[in-house]
Amino acid sequence: MGWKQWVAAKAWRDGVGTLAMALAVAVVGVASLPAQAQITGTKHNLGSTGTGVNKFSGTAEICVFCHTPHGADNSAAVPLWNRRLAAATTYTTYDSLGTSSLDGKTAPVGSVSIACLSCHDGTQSMSAVINAPGSGLAGDATWVAGTWAGANQTAGRLNATAVTNLGQDLSNDHPIGIQYGGGGISVTNPTAATIDKDFKAPKNKAINGTTVWWVDTEATPNNTREKTDMVLYTRGTGALNPGYTGQTVAEPFVECASCHDPHTSNATFLRISNAGSAVCLACHTK
Repeated sequence: MGWKQWVAAKAWRDGVGTLAMALAVAVVGVASLPAQAQITGTKHNLGSTGTGVNKFSGTAEICVFCHTPHGADNSAAVPLWNRRLAAATTYTTYDSLGTSSLDGKTAPVGSVSIACLSCHDGTQSMSAVINAPGSGLAGDATWVAGTWAGANQTAGRLNATAVTNLGQDLSNDHPIGIQYGGGGISVTNPTAATIDKDFKAPKNKAINGTTVWWVDTEATPNNTREKTDMVLYTRGTGALNPGYTGQTVAEPFVECASCHDPHTSNATFLRISNAGSAVCLACHTK
């Protein structure tokens, strides 16, 4: 298996506890702009050249706040993640409310989501990376002397009042670590109907021996997985999903990156515009 294929396969097997997102999609051949070219003018450019609300004077780099070419956190099903991931049990999710609207089984929050939360739960600075720019783990002199500016942060941590700070109690947020459509779909029956009939049937294909699912967002579905589709993450037991015994075979789950792409220039990093509630209605039939 080549490097690109390995990254794609690892990213889509999200289990443990993430951003198989657009970067993973790009490396398997979906036409797209380079990641840095896409995020330069967005709020995810946290470096000194950033034009967003928050920025760090210690580097003009962009990718370093999330990725590192060496020594990444290998518990993440995300390409070369440069931040330490919290344990899935750190987070309280929507299913804790016991609402009857959840028809499917839940699982520990997937690493795709925890990667997002490594900034967006507000517990650590956005510059708390594993490997900083320059020589040595601490980074070069410019990085060490760097300071944060921006109304939505304090010492690099997202303010508690910032809408981007989700905290660790996610019970007031869209369910993650949840079977798509209430379950019913699995690698042994990839085209089955969802248990909850208020969901659109996802598409599926095999990549490097792993079945992956997505929901087409085009008005006329093209049956091709793209960055602008709603991405579902393959979860199962064992290495795919430690601690989850609800299903013995891999199946599609919803995570943060199902709806969000951190490399896009779309508002709030949604995979498509939500005009007319298009993001919601991509999956939900209402």
